[in-house]
Amino acid sequence: MQRTLARRAAVLVVITALGLPACGSESSNQQTGSGKVAITVTGQPPSSQAVERRIFDADVAEFEKLNPDIDIVPHEGFMDPKTFSAKLAGGQLEDVYYVYFTDPASIIARRQAADITDHVKDMAVIKQLQPALLDIFKDRNGKVYGLPTANYSMGLLYNRALFTKAGLDPDKPPATWDEVRTAAQKIAALGNGTVGFADLSKNNQGGWHLVTWAYAMGSQIARQEGGKWTADFNNAKVKEALRLLKEMRWTDNAMGDKQLLEATDVQRLMGAGQLGMYLGAPDNVPVLVKEFKGKYDDYGVAAMPGGQGTLLGGEGYMINPKASPDKIKAGLKWIDWKYLAPDRIEPRIKQYLDEKQPIGLPATPTPDIYTGDTRAKQSELKTKYANVPEKNFASYLDGNTKLKGNLEPPNAQQIYAALDNVMQGVLTNKDATVDHLLSEAEAKVNSALAQVK
Repeated sequence: MQRTLARRAAVLVVITALGLPACGSESSNQQTGSGKVAITVTGQPPSSQAVERRIFDADVAEFEKLNPDIDIVPHEGFMDPKTFSAKLAGGQLEDVYYVYFTDPASIIARRQAADITDHVKDMAVIKQLQPALLDIFKDRNGKVYGLPTANYSMGLLYNRALFTKAGLDPDKPPATWDEVRTAAQKIAALGNGTVGFADLSKNNQGGWHLVTWAYAMGSQIARQEGGKWTADFNNAKVKEALRLLKEMRWTDNAMGDKQLLEATDVQRLMGAGQLGMYLGAPDNVPVLVKEFKGKYDDYGVAAMPGGQGTLLGGEGYMINPKASPDKIKAGLKWIDWKYLAPDRIEPRIKQYLDEKQPIGLPATPTPDIYTGDTRAKQSELKTKYANVPEKNFASYLDGNTKLKGNLEPPNAQQIYAALDNVMQGVLTNKDATVDHLLSEAEAKVNSALAQVK
């Protein structure tokens, strides 16, 4: 979960660079002296994430015991797009490498991943993965180049305790933006510095959230025509979102006086019981508990209000295009066993229980990536072993089945930087003109999109 949260931070500022490899710099085609197939894999959590590191290393040991002909060579870290191409060209890219959902399309276009179409045809779990997630790893001809292992959707994170205190029903979170505004007013009216609704506005995080708002209103951020990308957010839908934010901030006084917030600011407020709502994914909840001394019973997550759409993100794994057929086969066996296999759902849950980690959230170790029988099985097991109030997140899961999921725009970080100015203008300047802010941002975003190849 910390990795997924780090992804939220990564889309906010700069994606974290890969850590040092745990073992040497094995080449993509290295074999062990014993005749084993040796594969390098990314995804080993850093030692600072002790629980996740123990689970990962235990999985490596168990997998190697079950598959004595495969040697897993784990490397710390996940992905840094800035160094990815150089690592591949220099023969330093791992055999099995982690990617964010924003990356497969460009990686496939540059032929930087192995075509695994024929290799996955007999994998039973393929038919149980959500088609929309699997499509992220396909080219226009339907060939498969990777597999999804986790995903998230932005929703409305809210404080159930403050809802109750303000006379609101915590089991019926806001489903429309008018209801969000009304709830924010009632929570802010509790006084003592209580904030009804908060939003982010600096270090690219404001831009990230404005993209979320755009999707929630049924807008896009960019559109592609004839291979060229152009901005597509200077419209009535996004203006409505900004109008709502401006009124909650300046008319309702429901967003507090302190602005220029980032993720840790709103998490700290929520953990301290001083914030009613903010936009976020379920992986925020453990952070509120572990780092800001909150209680699982006090938090809920609802689907993005409005019924239009939300920001979708996630992660998966792809395979080095230089990998031999044996390495591809071994790599897929690792991905399947470690992240996807239905018969390992229950053992994975028990691993996390043994480490006193939360079960019941729509996140690791029970990611929302399946459909059909596997989804039903996971849901049943999640309920069986839940140690947090699963019902607090039911409206999130139910609502997401009706929302359109949208990926981040290309060249996201530059776009977020440009859109930060829009959020800052609305939240720090009572007299800010939305049309002017959007026009200025549109020019900058078009400049960023012109760099997309």
